[in-house]
Amino acid sequence: MSAATHPAVVVGIDLGGTKVRAALADTRGRLLHRLTEPTRPGIALIAQLTDIVTRLSVLAPDALVVGTAIGGAGVPLPDGSGFTQAPNLGELGEVSLVAELRRRLGHPVVIENDVNIAALGELHAGAGRESESFAFVSVGTGIGVGLVLAGSVWPGVSGAAGEVGYLPFGSDPLDPRNQRRGALEEVVAGNVLAQRLPQPAGEPPHTAREVFAAAEAGDPLAIRALDTQARWLAHTLLAIDAVVDPGLYILGGGIGSRPELLAPLDHWLARLGRPGLRVRSSELGDDAPLHGAVHLALAAAITPSSLPRESEAS
Repeated sequence: MSAATHPAVVVGIDLGGTKVRAALADTRGRLLHRLTEPTRPGIALIAQLTDIVTRLSVLAPDALVVGTAIGGAGVPLPDGSGFTQAPNLGELGEVSLVAELRRRLGHPVVIENDVNIAALGELHAGAGRESESFAFVSVGTGIGVGLVLAGSVWPGVSGAAGEVGYLPFGSDPLDPRNQRRGALEEVVAGNVLAQRLPQPAGEPPHTAREVFAAAEAGDPLAIRALDTQARWLAHTLLAIDAVVDPGLYILGGGIGSRPELLAPLDHWLARLGRPGLRVRSSELGDDAPLHGAVHLALAAAITPSSLPRESEAS
């Protein structure tokens, strides 16, 4: 079997601490087949990812998988061999995630931070198609930013650009309890939003989804909870804007992409003196990391200049 006689396909993987989402795509970036399953952390992860790519390849028996890219909840190591600051993915010991997957799969394997790869997805297939520079702000379990500058994702010198959860406001940055995930993240994380809606003793805690539902039903406490969330998100956008000035903000993640946040966010941006800041919700939602991973896989396996944006391919 060779690429000369079989159409090429790639696999994009969104690797989270609780679940893995993967897609098989053609060379125009169109998602052909998908699968989702719980993450098996630690050394079992290598076998799981190998199996996922193999099962997806079976769904296109006449095609050849030429590359795989993984967006993971961590910071890529400088040599691109795996992730650091990724406690939810478990320990791999002395095994190189990328090298072992390359050995097993027989094609290029590349990795990137999950928020950066979602930003790449928005650049090529979503709300960033018409913008060369923007900040993709993901708010869900935590908060992170993927910076796209002059058409390329900027990961920072050490790969940790956009870790805005550590911005020193929102909660006391000098309190050691707020330093594990960051002073800002302590006030915008999904579990914190959920806790703002009181729950009777003995009842299970609310979820962020329930807060949005209660706000839609007119619950004043839920409306106030979303207002607080929007307030700190507005502070975050202005902090980024003062340093980077990307021109556009795309909100993603399970919380950030909710359209209900836009009105209170606009309110707080106006109160803070920046009513004209350009803010849009993600067009791709949960698919942003998959589209970004597919594009990264294509860039690793095929000449990058030959890859069209989705708007050109349709």
